[in-house]
Amino acid sequence: MQQLENKTNLGFFPTPVEFLPRISAKYGHNIYIKRDDQTGLASGGNKTRKLEYLAKNALDLGANALITIGGQQSNHCRQTAAAAAKLGLQSYLILRGEKPEYFQGNLLLDKILGANLLFVGDKDLFQEIKILAQQLKDKGIVPYQITMGGSDDVGCLGYVNAIQELKNQEDILKLEFDEIYFSTSSGGTQAGMVLGKKIFDLNAKIIGVSNDKSNMDGLPLAEYILKVINSARKNLSFEPEISISEIHISKQYNEAGYGVFTENEQFAITELAQNEGIILDPVYTARAFFGMLDMLKNQQNKHKKNILFWHTGGQSANFSYNTFF
Repeated sequence: MQQLENKTNLGFFPTPVEFLPRISAKYGHNIYIKRDDQTGLASGGNKTRKLEYLAKNALDLGANALITIGGQQSNHCRQTAAAAAKLGLQSYLILRGEKPEYFQGNLLLDKILGANLLFVGDKDLFQEIKILAQQLKDKGIVPYQITMGGSDDVGCLGYVNAIQELKNQEDILKLEFDEIYFSTSSGGTQAGMVLGKKIFDLNAKIIGVSNDKSNMDGLPLAEYILKVINSARKNLSFEPEISISEIHISKQYNEAGYGVFTENEQFAITELAQNEGIILDPVYTARAFFGMLDMLKNQQNKHKKNILFWHTGGQSANFSYNTFF
């Protein structure tokens, strides 16, 4: 598909797929991990794939600044700032909460990367980005607005393309994955995966472990994901339809709320680190990894499956949670 070629190169691909022998032995399945924490852009993460398409769209439209929104430890904001620096663009990050006395984790990296940081307390981020865009236009700057998480019909193409990459890796490994688990938040990664599964005939069931959001842009998360899928599907001229029943979201591990570090996240981080030498992040991947292990442990169907955990990065946030270890 020609539209999948319309991107700028920001990362290192394909990312590796590794077998986890110790974790597999403990949990009774063949468990692998796809290392999108190794994409390379400012310590890596899944947003590199989205930003390859979003930044190219920005350049095509003549933008000279990228603006986006998120929490103070947003991996998306960190990688947006890095993409802007790499491409010679300005970056503006609109962040929840008040300016802290000390910058740690992703926020420190945002500053190092030269981003303009705007702390807006509890104001509506989606309104604030519109206000900032107009202010920049009034100053002669050409901004390109990127929604939360890069989760729109342009950004999701990064994970349509990623599924094609995974299909090639399945051929090399001579296996098919039965289930794929990952952290789902603003929905763009999942939208791309589900659409890519349909386009490239991937066998695996795709299961997003919810991190925080039950709604996105005024819609229930699954409905928002379907909206993004349908918009991207039309842009790609891909006719087969996708139903909401094909969007699988597990919300049962999200009771603590966004960014709240619990014993579950601590267990997941130490379990993977001390068995396989791989570091998760405290907000997204740790919750998803714990959810995956818990679901595998409690599945009634006990036949051995080929399982893939898709690591979406974010390890730098550990340095803002260091008091929990």
